[in-house]
Amino acid sequence: MALPTVGVLGGGQLGQMLVQAAYPLGVKVNILDAGHSPAKQVSYHSDHIDGSFKDPEAIKRLAAISDVVTVEIEHVDTHILEHIADQTDVQPSWTTIRKIQDKYAQKEHLHAHGVATAQSIPLSNPSVEAVEQASKTLGLPLMLKSRREAYDGRGNFPVRTVEDFQPALDALGKNKDLYAEKWADFRMELAVMVVKTKNEVLSFPTTETIHENSICKLTYTPARGVSDATSEKAQDLARRAVACFEGKGVFGVEMFLLKDETLLINEIAPRPHNSGHYTIEACPASQYDAHLNAILDLPLAAEALRLCEPAIMLNILGGDSPDSHLQFAAEARKHLRGRGRVHLYGKGQARKGRKMGHVTVTAPSMYEAETLMQPLIDYVDETASRARSVGQSPHAHPPVAVIMGSDSDLNVLRPGLDILKTFNIPHAVRIRSAHRTPTWMADFASTAAANGVQVIIAAAGGAAHLPGMAAAHTTLPVIGVPVKPSIGDGTDSLLSICNMPNGVPVATVSVNKSVNAALLAARILGVRDERVRREVEVKDGRLQEMGPDAYAEKYLAKK
Repeated sequence: MALPTVGVLGGGQLGQMLVQAAYPLGVKVNILDAGHSPAKQVSYHSDHIDGSFKDPEAIKRLAAISDVVTVEIEHVDTHILEHIADQTDVQPSWTTIRKIQDKYAQKEHLHAHGVATAQSIPLSNPSVEAVEQASKTLGLPLMLKSRREAYDGRGNFPVRTVEDFQPALDALGKNKDLYAEKWADFRMELAVMVVKTKNEVLSFPTTETIHENSICKLTYTPARGVSDATSEKAQDLARRAVACFEGKGVFGVEMFLLKDETLLINEIAPRPHNSGHYTIEACPASQYDAHLNAILDLPLAAEALRLCEPAIMLNILGGDSPDSHLQFAAEARKHLRGRGRVHLYGKGQARKGRKMGHVTVTAPSMYEAETLMQPLIDYVDETASRARSVGQSPHAHPPVAVIMGSDSDLNVLRPGLDILKTFNIPHAVRIRSAHRTPTWMADFASTAAANGVQVIIAAAGGAAHLPGMAAAHTTLPVIGVPVKPSIGDGTDSLLSICNMPNGVPVATVSVNKSVNAALLAARILGVRDERVRREVEVKDGRLQEMGPDAYAEKYLAKK
């Protein structure tokens, strides 16, 4: 017996992977999108429709030849979906898509159902007065957001001080529907893919997401540095959030993990999601398999959503050259040699920041997966750094270099980075592992002085060899920050940095004390730079008088 035909609004990479999941099931998928969209490239038949997935007449044509209509992107005409729902099954429900399209309405709906979100206030009009009024209720900093058509950081603007009111409105001014959201001082961003079937609400594992320039760069599953209890709470919160919406399918739930372990929903996507790509290689059923099973009422066991092995996904973003994604893919294949999978979306020439593909690695342990993926992360960072440095003079390099063995150390370094920003000290932040990328680490440290660096701050946990290895390759002062690992209290990291042999000096601060590392770096620079010295004297005195917490509350939030 033939299975129902699925019509999809949108034919990008998510639609492409949905088609790839449908083919082994014998499910026919009709795509409404541009003629050579990624989804159509992997499924050729005469019933695809060329046109805009926002065109009402084209949507009606798609519905006429499909048993179930679903979305690859939520920015669609829900009024037409409401109209066709009388004859064609629409999943998830058009009412759900309409609520989720309006991010403020989405937050209000969640709040009404007892699901934790950041406090939000709609703006009566896009004016400085309206933002000022919102700031009196929410405090500063806050996030100013567009209610509709916002994604990958577009439509969001951080408002840290009153001076940001007008620039925020200028940046978002074309969109008259704005809302202000209370600032979430999060420790980590998490995501959970949720599957809503006819009878159940199930979830994939909790994923850690790393964003750069407001675009998802990496995902780690399971989330690192998160207890089993917190991971379970994240999945429970995600399931409760999705349960209050109508319809079936996969939902991507993004959330904040605050420093006190509180969880808040950030936003929900009523479709498969970038943060769930890892499921293709790492789970018995991918998010695309699960979406099809849900909307077609096919059996789906909770066991099919389990994680078989730890997984890391790295997005392939367009760079400065039209073939930058192809260059990266070639480098990835050469490095992985079949131990990971490269996905290219077929979007033609790269545009800077555009998602052109992704690569996923799985391994028996997260450490092994990190070891495998780190050289590719370094390749991406190195390429971006070279692109930024084109045309710069040697004096354009910042005087402080902050390096870490893994991006998991970034949260420990954030307070110190805030201090450097407060003192107006330019700095570069890089990932350089003493174990996974020893050659690049050595090259970075040995050329740092020639590139204008005057002080290096190096953070590392566990064996903590990075500060000592960096000091062995440079005569610059190196400040080590021991990082508390997931096992132990960090004493091993501290001793590894302290116990350097004669001739390899490394200044060492206490475990996780990046603030002291930043202050010491500032004092070192102040020996030769009177401006830094004066600023350090004033602000350091204030810091000592008030204490770190009160100082951060009053001054750092405004930066």
